[in-house]
Formats: sequence, structure tokens, C-alpha cells
Amino acid sequence: MNRPLPSAEPHHRTVEGPAGRLHLVEQGSGPLVLLLHGFPESWYSWRHQLPALAAAGYRAVALDVRGYGRSCTPAGPDAYRMVDLAADNVAVVRALGEERAVVVGHDWGAGIAATSALLHPEAFRAVALLSVPYAPPGGPRPGEVLAQVGGEEEEFYVSYFQEPGRAEAEMESDLRGWLAGFYAALSADTMPGRDEPDPHFLARAGGRLRDRFPRGALPGWLTEEDLDVYAGEFERTGMTGALNRYRAMDRDWADLAPYRGAPIEQPSLFIGGALDASTTWLADAIAAFPTTLPGLAAAHLLDGCGHWIQQERPAEVNRLLTEWLDALPA
Repeated sequence: MNRPLPSAEPHHRTVEGPAGRLHLVEQGSGPLVLLLHGFPESWYSWRHQLPALAAAGYRAVALDVRGYGRSCTPAGPDAYRMVDLAADNVAVVRALGEERAVVVGHDWGAGIAATSALLHPEAFRAVALLSVPYAPPGGPRPGEVLAQVGGEEEEFYVSYFQEPGRAEAEMESDLRGWLAGFYAALSADTMPGRDEPDPHFLARAGGRLRDRFPRGALPGWLTEEDLDVYAGEFERTGMTGALNRYRAMDRDWADLAPYRGAPIEQPSLFIGGALDASTTWLADAIAAFPTTLPGLAAAHLLDGCGHWIQQERPAEVNRLLTEWLDALPA
């Protein structure tokens, strides 16, 4: 296919969303590909994909999701429901002068991408999910289930994040150090061994998540300069906006009840890390893809890869994304 010349450099801009300003970084020209990050990240987690997708003939746009970076940070968990984040994505597509886009998400961004495709098929013609597989809405209320995970001795990190101010107190006392430890805990080359305490949990009696983080060298994908970028954003904004996504889960459960069990019909792609807890805990969701993602082109599990998949294995992720994008119907 004929490739348009990409923009030489990524370009920062803001557009108006339903709740206020949305900051994005774009590079290239051609069909629009919207990139959505997860926790605790920013547009910067797509720094390797922006130039690669631009060079492949796409208009790549990485968004600071609501509550992060230079995007708006409305108050309270009610403002971070999936339906609102999906509306933000539609607003971005329209503000960029486009009718339709491919949406790609990692971690929470995968859930936001899936919900955007489910609720707004007129705006999102295809969806790629990284690390977290699609599971249709439904089932028991998340808060009730998650509170039981870990038993009497341990608490699951998602439950720990629910109470406003509690996790913030741990994180914001040493944000750069906390982020470094969290990234290392879920990276293939630095994650704790199987015989070590699981960093997704903390002791119920006065424990902290960081008590189980690795100490020492950064993971291979993360330089000191990269860490400075992430830490600088969160030191400026604080962590509440990011954590409010977790605090909206029960609201999502109610909002999306009409879509219980619904498949995503658009063309889709999944890429996960074989060492990522998301792909092992949610193995049943991956097994259900023939029903839940009937338009799935492929599901890839990258050997020796952890959670931060597009940063740990950028060349492989870029290749899989561009090959899939090139094969999509116009």
C-alpha cells in the first residue's frame, strides 16, 4: 500500500471533552489509531508505538486518560465511570475531524477500549487489547467479590485502592520510589519469584503494597529518564484521579448491566505477556474469545514478557499491531 509521509515529531495538543480538557500526543497521517494507557501511566507509555505507527502510515494518537497527566481531573469517582471515559474517546475522534478510529488499549486502557467499542461501534471500527482480555459485562458486583480475595491475612490491591486517601498516603510519600517498585514488580526481568510474596497483595494488618516490591535495579525497559517523566506527572497531579478508575468499578457494573454478556463484534486483536498475572488470572476470558470476540484475528501470548507489554517488547508489539492494522478492511 502507498504510505503517506509521517509527521517528523510527535505533536502535543488538547481538545475539549465532555468534562473538560483532554491532552493527547499525535504523530503521522492516515487512518486514526487511538492509544489508551493504563495504571499508573500516561500517553508516554506509547512512546515506542507513536513513531512506528506513523511510519506505517497511520495517524497515531496517544491520550492522557481523564484523571492523568495534562487532561482534566474532575472530582469524585462518579466522574471516572467507563461510560464517561468512552464518551471522552468519541469526543477525541470527533475533535480530530474523524468519523471512525481503531482503538488500542493497555491495562485499564484495554477495558476502556473494549467498552468504547461495545458502546460506540459507529465510532470504533476495530479494537486491540493489550495485557487485559475482554470479559463481557455481568456477573456479581465487583466490590463484593474483590473484598473476599486474599482471605483473612492478605488484602488484594484493588480493594486496597477503594478507600479515598488510603493508597494515596502510601504512594505520595515517595512517588518516584513507589512507581519504580510497582513497575519492577510486574516486569518480567525484575518481578518476584514464585516462592516470594505476591506483590498484588498486602498484609491486612498494617501492610503496604511497597513492602513486597523488588528493590534495586530498574527493569530493562525503564530508564531513569523514563521514570522521571512518569514521576513528574504524578508528583504534579497526585494519584487520586488515577485511583478513581478503580473506585468506579461498582458504578460500571450498574451502568453496563444492559450489555450483560455482550460480545464485541468488530475486528479485534489481543496481545498479552505470558508472565503477566492478568493473562493467568483471566485465562477463562481468553478461552472464551471465540464467543466474546467473534471478530478476533489472533491472540498472542509473548513468552518471557510481563505486564508492561508495549514497553517491554516494543518491536514485537509494533509488528503485531501494524500487521493487524494493515489487514483491516478499509
